[in-house]
Order: sequence, then structure tokens, then C-alpha cells
Amino acid sequence: MSENLYIPAEASKSEKYEAILPQIEALISGEPDLYANLANISSALKEAFGFFWVGFYLVKGSQLVLGPFQGPIACTRINPGKGVCGTAWMEKKTQLVPDVELFPGHIACSAASKSEIVIPVFKEEEVVMVLDVDSDILDDFDAEDQKYLERLIRILEKTF
Repeated sequence: MSENLYIPAEASKSEKYEAILPQIEALISGEPDLYANLANISSALKEAFGFFWVGFYLVKGSQLVLGPFQGPIACTRINPGKGVCGTAWMEKKTQLVPDVELFPGHIACSAASKSEIVIPVFKEEEVVMVLDVDSDILDDFDAEDQKYLERLIRILEKTF
């Protein structure tokens, strides 16, 4: 596949997801390097939706460590159960947060972040990383984002 992303102009959110998911799948399915795949996924999501921050934190030992991302500089390490990412890791479930200021223990990597969704990525039933997507708009994520981003993560999980 060519490294161009087709994003339909004037498309709804669901139409954009429906357009980019197969493209991302084609892009990462033949590439064995995890970091290359995570970088391209982050870039594709940022390009398609203009999210404030998109990236991955990988489980390394007893912490989540910053991986490939798109956006402003970020926290490098997150402890288990801390913030939205650490909570998604420990609870092994997606965290959909309409207002990060109201999330207990929120880690403010950027004061511009207002809402967040974090999806855990599994290998052999253990969380090995999380996809973190931040918006500078309150209540910017919904069940539709959750559905499609979880579908994207299932595609990623098939590659390792």
C-alpha cells in the first residue's frame, strides 16, 4: 500500500473511521516492526481527526513508558493505576473521560488536554500497551469513538 491516507472530505466521524480502518490495517499488516506500526497509527488518527494528542504507552516493567505519538511533548512514565492511562492498564478496560479535570488522579501532561479516551492493547490476555487519545475540547469522545478505536486495537493485536 502506498503511504497516503485517503480521508473523505465532508465525511461524518463514522464515515472517516470506516474509511481509515481498512487503510491502517493494510498499512500495518505487512510490517513486522511494532514501533513503525504504532507511529503510523498515531499519525493516521491525528491526520484524520485532528486530535490534540495521539499515541501509545507501552508496559515496560512496572510502568507505562511513552512510545510513538503525534502531538506536544508528553509524560514519559506513568505508574500503574495513575491517571487515565494507568487506570486503563490496571482495570484492563477502556476509559472514556469527558472532562479530565474531574477524573480522580488525572495526570496533567498538558493543561490544554480537556477530554481523553484510553484503550488497552492485549497480548495473551495481558495489557502490553495503551492507546491514548486526548482532545483540547471537553466531551469530545463518545461511544462511537470507543467502538471504532477498540476495533482498531483488535486489528493491531492481530499483528503480534
